[in-house]
Amino acid sequence: MLIYKVVEVNTVAEDVLEEVLNEWVGKGWRFDGMQFAMRESSKRPSMAFVIFTREEER
Repeated sequence: MLIYKVVEVNTVAEDVLEEVLNEWVGKGWRFDGMQFAMRESSKRPSMAFVIFTREEER
């Protein structure tokens, strides 16, 4: 069974995103994608959602 993990990142910066990716991949999760939440008044994202998956036997 495929299990999903979504990690909310409030500080969208290269070092923070790298830390999140390395932490969860190190725990056995596989990176699946990343979605950004934008503010109308800024060109930079205000937050990111990092999505991971892994197979789990039930």
